[in-house]
Amino acid sequence: MNVLITGGAGFIGSHLAERLLSQGHRVFIIDDLSTGSIHNVLHLKGNPDFTYAIDTITNVPLLAELVDRVDLIYHLAAAVGVSLIVEDPVRTIETNVRGTEIILHLANKKKKPVVITSTSEVYGKGMQVPFREDGDLTLGPSSKARWSYACSKLLDEFLAMAYWRDRRLPVIVVRLFNTVGPRQSGRYGMVIPRFVAQALAGKPITVYGTGEQTRCFCDVRDVVWALTELVRHDEAFGEVFNIGSTDEISIGTLARMVQSRVGSPSEIVCIPYEEAYAEGFEDMLHRVPDTSKIRSITGFEPRMDLPSILDRIIAFHRESLDAEKNHSSRFEPGYERRYGHDSASRHGV
Repeated sequence: MNVLITGGAGFIGSHLAERLLSQGHRVFIIDDLSTGSIHNVLHLKGNPDFTYAIDTITNVPLLAELVDRVDLIYHLAAAVGVSLIVEDPVRTIETNVRGTEIILHLANKKKKPVVITSTSEVYGKGMQVPFREDGDLTLGPSSKARWSYACSKLLDEFLAMAYWRDRRLPVIVVRLFNTVGPRQSGRYGMVIPRFVAQALAGKPITVYGTGEQTRCFCDVRDVVWALTELVRHDEAFGEVFNIGSTDEISIGTLARMVQSRVGSPSEIVCIPYEEAYAEGFEDMLHRVPDTSKIRSITGFEPRMDLPSILDRIIAFHRESLDAEKNHSSRFEPGYERRYGHDSASRHGV
């Protein structure tokens, strides 16, 4: 097939592109590099089945051409990360809602199947753990920017389901729970890459809040397996699925595990949410998915345990640090800024 990935130079998008190429598909990606990186896909440039455009998905003429050329669309492009969401809620809402509107509108013209990636954030302050796809969703007040991301992604879900019901557009919605692995950036609040970078640098490992809050971390390879497997099942269309691990760990315990596996002298320091994000910031104590729905259709079962995941991420960060020290970057600083928006025409899109 010809497959389009929006946000394809991002952490998950680049791994998804790798898997699709390994399956013999032709992959097109579009990414504005706002949170992704060209370095995530440089190793794919030599593959004749890989084409990329560096541009925004609000470039409707370009996106329309891409949609016309493909058989399937994975819509991953979004404003992500708690830090970015708190600091720039306008960008979060506009990027997430407008981008999804455009994708669904264009896909509907020729009924191209779409996989919409949503988030576990939509469960908000719900207390019925583990979270089920048919459970009620409880969000915080609109006065707190914290909830703008969850609300924007939930609106994406409602729009996708409306296209399915009213216009019979083949759509699948997936809610991702803490996907982790190499290439994930800690710049926007992602906890594991932040902990690993701090531990390797010998800096304090900063735990936001008390550290008693729990999360479940799933390896990106297990997640992209699920993404590619779901589209093979007709009964998946028109449905919402949780994707993630069900192994729960507290953030405080995670910090100690990273400290131990790195062999770091870093101390672990708790920082109040008000200092880390904003006054009145709200967090969920537990976030655990019920994955029985996706398991019943695809047999999904995460294969990678957390220690193995951490070791792989630590090794990646160490290799990256060594590469920086040896000045082995293929492009000088500023490449993305100076050449990014010319790349669409230079790469045949």
